[in-house]
Amino acid sequence: MELHINDRLELKKQHPCGSKTWRVLRVGMDIKLRCELCGHELMLPRSRAEKAIRRILEREGEA
Repeated sequence: MELHINDRLELKKQHPCGSKTWRVLRVGMDIKLRCELCGHELMLPRSRAEKAIRRILEREGEA
């Protein structure tokens, strides 16, 4: 799966704050995500992050 910085993602599981939308901050062997509701940041291994993604809501560069 191809991810880019600033992509908006919807994950399968809900964050404890109630949000399912996350913003990609870093891409590499690990993916760094920021919750759009509370601002919590986490880093996941790429394999685990790709399994957790339900869909890409907005790509960087698209409106």
